[in-house]
Amino acid sequence: MALVQYSSTPVRVNLRNVLRRWTMWLGGAAFLWSFVVAPACAESVPATDSSPEADEAVSLWHYGAYLDVGYVLNFNFPENHLWRSRGTAVRHNEFVPNMALVYVRKDANESSRWGMELGMQGGYDSERFAFLQGEREVNGADALRHIHRANVSYLAPVGNGLTITAGLFNSLIGYESLYAKDNTNYTRSWIADNTPYMMFGINAKYPLSDRLTVAAFVINRYFHLAYTNDQPSYGGQWSYHATPRLTLTQTLYGGPDQTNTAVQFWRFYANHIVEWKGDALTLAASYDIGTENIADRPGHPRAFVTGGNIVARWHVTGPWTLAVRPEFYWDRNGRWTGSEQFVKAVTSTIEYRIPYKWTNTTVRLEHRWDESTGAGGGFFRRGEVQPGVLSLTPNQHLVLLGILWTFDSP
Repeated sequence: MALVQYSSTPVRVNLRNVLRRWTMWLGGAAFLWSFVVAPACAESVPATDSSPEADEAVSLWHYGAYLDVGYVLNFNFPENHLWRSRGTAVRHNEFVPNMALVYVRKDANESSRWGMELGMQGGYDSERFAFLQGEREVNGADALRHIHRANVSYLAPVGNGLTITAGLFNSLIGYESLYAKDNTNYTRSWIADNTPYMMFGINAKYPLSDRLTVAAFVINRYFHLAYTNDQPSYGGQWSYHATPRLTLTQTLYGGPDQTNTAVQFWRFYANHIVEWKGDALTLAASYDIGTENIADRPGHPRAFVTGGNIVARWHVTGPWTLAVRPEFYWDRNGRWTGSEQFVKAVTSTIEYRIPYKWTNTTVRLEHRWDESTGAGGGFFRRGEVQPGVLSLTPNQHLVLLGILWTFDSP
């Protein structure tokens, strides 16, 4: 049995309660928009200009809303209701709004070269996704975490078309999204939760050919709402369509993520993805590896993290889909999760989707098993050994129900 000291943070409780109330209002607004306002507008707006030019102009603009609510049954029944070392789906044994989102987006093409994205979000999953354990937050982080994306893009008339995006944009690292609606499983993998879901800075993408696209980015740091120094970080990506169904992608990151910005203390991270997409079956494999020397520890030990997973998604028939994801994650020095641990996990998901006009309702039933071993491994379980001290157990079984409502303009 391992022991861990658990302490609350009462100075932030009132603010969090305000944010959670705001999240519930946002979620209710998204639900009403999806099921009442949008369908009514779709039926009542008369057809106007149906020319190809008008259709193209309309198709460049997209807007929508998303609401994700779920119940995670943790058979360890931790008294603090928390999933240790995690940042998403972290609240257990209570019915919670994990995410609510509204957004607008304009695509860029050769006839309209400027694009943009803007969205607002709330919910428990918006509170803890932008930091590593123990990192200092930027000023105003409690408000900034509610920004979904905020960027402008320009398709420059250079060769095959150079797309430049500046602001807060979707991360180039990783296979999974912060939003469960975009993922195969409801809960995210360990490598997804410990790599950035968003980036703040500038990136440029260029298709060298129909098969090969390259990208480069300059961002403020690994997690955009953490604060360690004022120097930027850098990275690049290549994505190659080996066949019409097989895509290979590699993303590399390097930058100073500690107060000491010397190159010897830079963080280096590599993300590798192989994806094969069939008519009914999708298979994907991800492997990540990262390292940095720790400046504020005696001897400057080298931290090391690595993890991987395989995702299999099978569209059985009609609204039914099955998915499974085995994975592992090794945080040798506790730099990424806050604890020295080796994690194994298997996630299995049954999905049923109900489309209605501009909306989709997705119901997911999921079972997940995690095992965390090592010097700092383990998950919270019921009972205190002494006041403020919780015991840990190496295994955790979760059964969850997730309900996802999405509204997307045509």
